[in-house]
Amino acid sequence: MHLNRTTTKSFTGRTAILLTLALFSAPTLASEPSKETQPSKDARQPGVELAPYEVTYTAAMDKGITLNGTAKRTLTKKDGNVWLYRTDVDSFIANIDESLILKWENNQVIPLRYRYRLSGFLIKDREQSIDFDWDAGVATGKDEGEPFKLELREGALDPLGFQLQLSQDIKSGKRDITYQVIDGDDYDEDRFAVLDQEPMKTNRGSIITLKAEKVRDEGSKRETLMWFAPDEDFLLVRLLQTEPDGSRYELRLNRSDLGG
Repeated sequence: MHLNRTTTKSFTGRTAILLTLALFSAPTLASEPSKETQPSKDARQPGVELAPYEVTYTAAMDKGITLNGTAKRTLTKKDGNVWLYRTDVDSFIANIDESLILKWENNQVIPLRYRYRLSGFLIKDREQSIDFDWDAGVATGKDEGEPFKLELREGALDPLGFQLQLSQDIKSGKRDITYQVIDGDDYDEDRFAVLDQEPMKTNRGSIITLKAEKVRDEGSKRETLMWFAPDEDFLLVRLLQTEPDGSRYELRLNRSDLGG
């Protein structure tokens, strides 16, 4: 989900748990990216392929309290190199529907159409849309009802696509990565770093994971840690977020179906 905006700036109470759940790992088809705006390829290793999957997650807060809801993420191949990346959260607090139509070229997510909708009776409804016109070099959309138009930067990503890009970059061997993520009418620069290998106990036994963190400003009291499983095609298998007040929110992979 919106790692930088929704989950790192506005965690409170049960809403925080919902948005943590939606975070695991965060749409008209546009034309081929132009040479001026196409994401950089020189630093990317060849041969990283996407594979379809369907995964579900559970969430918990301090003292092991479990969120009564389900979160499902799917990656589905459409025509050619076009994919649909989707997150659906269904809980007693609210529902989240988030989707991205993208192209996968040269180991790079090329976002085309992004949609996000949050609805519920305990929180304010919210919608966001971004359409990417790579030929014109602009992104247009709406954020909380306000229209915006933004010049596309090289490698620009949306709030959902960067999460897919992160797992694929770690899969390709990258260990310190920065993304330009569209946030309304501006960009957020999000940096992530792989820390170490770490064993993890799961309901299917012990697995080896790669532990990563969201790199924040020095002195920040908020911490976001992620664990990716190489044997599960580098799926996110755990996420742990610690807030400045010491509150902790956790996601864990419940079920995975790799290969579609």
